[in-house]
Amino acid sequence: MKKKILVVDDEPDVLSVLEKRLSEAGYSVVTVLGGREAFNKIKEEMPDLILLDIVMPGIDGVEIGKSLKNDPKTKDIPVIFLTCLFTKKDEEAMGRSAGGNIFIAKPYDPQELLKEIEKHLR
Repeated sequence: MKKKILVVDDEPDVLSVLEKRLSEAGYSVVTVLGGREAFNKIKEEMPDLILLDIVMPGIDGVEIGKSLKNDPKTKDIPVIFLTCLFTKKDEEAMGRSAGGNIFIAKPYDPQELLKEIEKHLR
């Protein structure tokens, strides 16, 4: 059975590219445009992993991530934050992990992203 990944971003182009790449890699992909609809969609879909943009209007990725970790139903779903808040160099210096969360700088390397996803879906 295909693993389901839910992608939340406020840029339609980013959603489209990720949906195509992840589908080609064999995943079932659900996309959500922006943070407002994310909560309902996550509870409805119960994905195996969430790719979450941080900087979004309204409800941002950090707020969504905290809420997911505080909910017993969603606390174990791995979340990978995709962000332009820091650079590749920052990512290399600090590592990808902070506070139990995974951060990947945009623009990201598609192969690195797939490896990170596979690692967390094992």
